[in-house]
Amino acid sequence: MSPFPDDLAALKDDMVAFIEGHGLRRFHGGVDYADVPSVLWKTETNPEGWKDFVELAKASGAPFVTMDSWRLQREELEDLLHRLAGSEIAGEEDLEDGRWLRTYSGRTGFVQIGFAHQGVMMVYEAATEWYERYQRLMDMAEDFGGITIDEPGEDEF
Repeated sequence: MSPFPDDLAALKDDMVAFIEGHGLRRFHGGVDYADVPSVLWKTETNPEGWKDFVELAKASGAPFVTMDSWRLQREELEDLLHRLAGSEIAGEEDLEDGRWLRTYSGRTGFVQIGFAHQGVMMVYEAATEWYERYQRLMDMAEDFGGITIDEPGEDEF
């Protein structure tokens, strides 16, 4: 169970104020783990741990932190539902999960802050449970979206 509320917009606003209050600047961009060496901050026991993370960034001499967030747009969700409905892989339960996500349209489901230190990106992330469901469905749509099931043609036996 996620220690975060269903909408991380207020958390994001708090982060912005705290980061700026510590004299750090924000670089609007996210860290992709596949592209750079990174270490993920553990958040299981302390949902306020992001404050310690920002203070660590300042103490390490970071001139700025990266910041990224994601808000569920209705159009993106409808596109996902359309892709899942056309997929032979997605089941009715997956489609129902996708329809259930409509409840969260317009809400922020993911926030990430990071800073570079000695060639490694230190990263803090907060995500809602519904965002993780959305990501699972997106991964499914991307993994199987390009696969077409060929039916035998006239020249095939």
